[in-house]
Amino acid sequence: MNLEKTIHSLKQKLYSVKCFDTQEEAAVYLDTQIDGKVVGFGDSKTMIDMRLYDRLSKHNTVYDPNQGVDYSGFLALAKKCLTTDIFLTSVNAMAETGEMVNIDGTGNRVAGPKNSLKYDLPTPCVVHYKKTGALKCFDCSHPERICNCIVTYLRKMEDVEDVEVILINEELGF
Repeated sequence: MNLEKTIHSLKQKLYSVKCFDTQEEAAVYLDTQIDGKVVGFGDSKTMIDMRLYDRLSKHNTVYDPNQGVDYSGFLALAKKCLTTDIFLTSVNAMAETGEMVNIDGTGNRVAGPKNSLKYDLPTPCVVHYKKTGALKCFDCSHPERICNCIVTYLRKMEDVEDVEVILINEELGF
C-alpha cells in the first residue's frame, strides 16, 4: 500500500489523518489526545494488541466489549459503546483510494471467521477450522452467524463532526 496516496485520498474524503510507524507511537498519541472522556471500543484485535483499554481507562471511562463479558454481555456493551463521547475502532480493509470496509455482526465494528473462532461459536467456519485447521468463510445461515452486514465507508459521514483515521505502518490485527 502506498501510504502517501492513501493519506491524500482520505483527506480528500474529509477525514483527519495521522500516520505512525509503530503501534506504540499510535497508542501514545491516542493516550495523550483522549483525556477525561467516555470512550467506547469496537471489537478490534489491533486495539487489544495496542493495550488501549489499559492505557485509556486510567484517565477516561472506557467501555470495551472484550473486557470479561460473555457473548450476550458483549452485545449489550457493544451497543452502549455507540453512545460514548469517542468511539475507537479499526477496519478490515482500506484501499489507497480511501475507502474502508468492515464486515460486521452487530453494526458496531467487525465480525468474521476469526471472531467466530475467538468466541468459539458453532458456526460453519469454526466447525470447518476444528476439522481441517483451515479458517474459511462460508455463506452460512447459522443462527449464531456474526457476519451480518458489510459496510463500505466511501467518505466521512456528513452528520459526524470529527473522524480521525490513524494509520500504522505495521501489520496488525487479524
